[in-house]
Amino acid sequence: MSIVNSPDGNSPEDERPFEDDLAADRPSIGRALQKARIEAHLTVDDVSNATRVRITIIHAIEQNDFAPCGGDVYARGHIRTLARAVRLDPAPLLAQYDAEHGGRPAPTPAAPLFEAERIRPERRGPNWTAAMVAAIVAVIGFVGFTMVKGGGADDDSKTQVAEGSTPTVKKATPSPSATKPADPKPEPSDSAIAAAPQDKVTVQVSAADGRSWISAKDHNGRMLFDGLLKQGESKTFQDSSKINLILGDAGAIQLFVNGKKIEDQFQPGAVERLTYTKGDPQVG
Repeated sequence: MSIVNSPDGNSPEDERPFEDDLAADRPSIGRALQKARIEAHLTVDDVSNATRVRITIIHAIEQNDFAPCGGDVYARGHIRTLARAVRLDPAPLLAQYDAEHGGRPAPTPAAPLFEAERIRPERRGPNWTAAMVAAIVAVIGFVGFTMVKGGGADDDSKTQVAEGSTPTVKKATPSPSATKPADPKPEPSDSAIAAAPQDKVTVQVSAADGRSWISAKDHNGRMLFDGLLKQGESKTFQDSSKINLILGDAGAIQLFVNGKKIEDQFQPGAVERLTYTKGDPQVG
């Protein structure tokens, strides 16, 4: 079998492009996101409003500057969120990011840094339900007593008329109307929220005020969920001992842990790392 060499003495295999040349032809992550955004006729403000990602971070990512993201985990989350907002498949971009930044980050180990602040015990107000029931019973009893007394007076009047005597006209005293007090609207009690098993930790994440990227792992570091939670959607996670959360936009999230609502004042656009166990929140 003969081998045909090129005129300059190189074999045909030498004419194949190098892998570096192919990589040079591939657009950068930021360029790909920017091009897709422009083709979708979206401004940076449009993408920021839809994803809750700050405008400065979007501009930085489109310039391939991932430092403002605060780390690989957040950078991957922002890339995924922005790609979906401009109708682009995030998988190739994430693979490209991992290849350019040393691979996919390892699962974050549990550490005291992730421990959520202990929730102060809720102060219980007066028992309005019992007070309301007592008031209703008192009003019904008074009305019933007035009706019985009035009925007895009518019987006496009829007896006097039948015997020919002059009936005594009694002025009717207007009885107070039975006004039912307005039902107070107390805050949802523990029993109004779905009961959670005491031998496990149960965390419900709801996108109440907008959509947010979230990540949830169990106590072994196994990924339970990693993606975008749209407004109105909820996810419930359960583990035998611990749930680790990362909230891309904590201000849009409402949390229920072990059947209790978490009242932390998360700021819009803030990234929060939280860990909850089956003993949270603490009861004072």
